Amino acid sequence: MIGCYYQRMGGLSGSDGEYQRFQPTDYTRSNWDPEIQHGSPPLALLTKLIEELSADSGLRIGRLSLDILGAIPVTPLRARAWVERPGSRICMMVAELAADRAVARVTAWLLAVDDTADVASDRYPPLVEGPAQPRPDPFVDVGGYFDALDWRQQDTRGQPAAVSWFSPTAYVVDAEPTSGVQRLAAVVDCANGVGAVLDPRRFSFMNTDTVVHLHRLPTGVDFALRARTSIGPDGVGVSTAEVFDKQGFVGTAAQTLLVRRR
Repeated sequence: MIGCYYQRMGGLSGSDGEYQRFQPTDYTRSNWDPEIQHGSPPLALLTKLIEELSADSGLRIGRLSLDILGAIPVTPLRARAWVERPGSRICMMVAELAADRAVARVTAWLLAVDDTADVASDRYPPLVEGPAQPRPDPFVDVGGYFDALDWRQQDTRGQPAAVSWFSPTAYVVDAEPTSGVQRLAAVVDCANGVGAVLDPRRFSFMNTDTVVHLHRLPTGVDFALRARTSIGPDGVGVSTAEVFDKQGFVGTAAQTLLVRRR
């Protein structure tokens, strides 16, 4: 790892009442605007808070839904997590990131775990990583978030969807342990870039949300997104992706896009 997306502020606990305080690093900066954050680091940070809150509960994340409530500045931020709907089998937890107001919120459904290994099934066979293709021109030397990302685009000519493998090369917070779900969260917001059908030099297609469903927990540090994008006639688009780790299929992701000409 070469660094982190966030540093804790205010001593070891970084606490401010029910909030924790974090300083974003340059690795959070967006390719759309260096003064705002890319969507993946906030999703990873808020996922970390939810996992910390749910530790030892016997529950695991089945769905993560990030809503970007406004431009997320690269300035000191406050974050908190809470139980919205308690339950021993099904529970909803929420984590929120705030500057002068709330700028991002993650809602997670957590479910009780049980042994279903004998009936486990995957919708798709595993993806095998091939040689990396050159990074798309608009993302060469873009800096910020992409300086902490190993992006291996695959050759998918003649196939219906684009595929890229990713590995985050930064911790989420300082050098604290990072789970597989947090590492996946740190890259999954890239789906609209993987499945792009518009030239980002001529159009912006920023996502307002990212929703991830996981039928099993991801493992390792390498994740593939097989993504497609559809653009509507009125400035709205949708990106969808199948999500893989090195062992195979782990879930799906979807995003709503605001499409604008530059």
